[in-house]
Amino acid sequence: MKKLLFQLDTDEHASVFDQVVGYDGGADQVVPYARVTPGHIRAMVEGAIFTRAPKDKKNTALFVGGSDLVAGEALMRAIQSQFFGAFRVSLMLDSNGANTTAAACVAWLARGRDLRARRAVVLAGTGPVGQRVAAMLAMEGAQVCITGRQLERAQAATQAMAARFGVEVTALAAPDGQTRAEAVSQAHLVVAAGAAGVVLLAQEQWRALPQLELLADANASGPAGIEGIEMADRGVLRHGKTCYGPLGFGALKLALHRACIGRLFEQNDLHLDAREILAMAKQMVA
Repeated sequence: MKKLLFQLDTDEHASVFDQVVGYDGGADQVVPYARVTPGHIRAMVEGAIFTRAPKDKKNTALFVGGSDLVAGEALMRAIQSQFFGAFRVSLMLDSNGANTTAAACVAWLARGRDLRARRAVVLAGTGPVGQRVAAMLAMEGAQVCITGRQLERAQAATQAMAARFGVEVTALAAPDGQTRAEAVSQAHLVVAAGAAGVVLLAQEQWRALPQLELLADANASGPAGIEGIEMADRGVLRHGKTCYGPLGFGALKLALHRACIGRLFEQNDLHLDAREILAMAKQMVA
């Protein structure tokens, strides 16, 4: 029986990246749908859960993607509301690649380390990847702060994380280099999750900080979000700090994404979101 992965994308065009990884992860057929809204979900889910015998339902899976994490989470809720009893299929959320990217980053940062009580700052942490990194660091026990250009937006993001994952993250307005330097001045760990092409932290602002131990940059398009980090850094020591670049944990992100797809076809009741995907990433780097 063929393993069918239905790709439910909230964007105008379904992601080619997610289609390729779907096949590489073990799907026999990836069926992409674009511009999916919660209003479309009932018929789609019914088609997925009513067409195969109980022992065969594990061969059907749903993947929620697109660039809008909020829209993706709305689809997830709509999908789950249609499941009942044994009538369900496995499901994964990775809008904007936020779960797999953040999990890969945090898994490397946590490898061989106890992050409990470490002060962590996620620069430009209001976007999908930044929010997931912050939430996952908080799950690891770190004391997490996210920065944003506008305090109100950063506070809204922390409230969303608290409601979604039950974690406590603080917010700080840091609209320029000076305020971002002040934000990281007492941090043990800093992650940059800003937009492409934006330097969030100059090298001179972090290299001499005595308590700073870990740095990670999620920006895969130059220039680096944290100046002085190279894209391929994976545990490289720079000025006494352990550094990770986007390509350094990007290989794990891809391997993790593929592994998650493979797991969807092992059972019919798996739900892969932030916590589950982080747990898988940590196992993969153990």
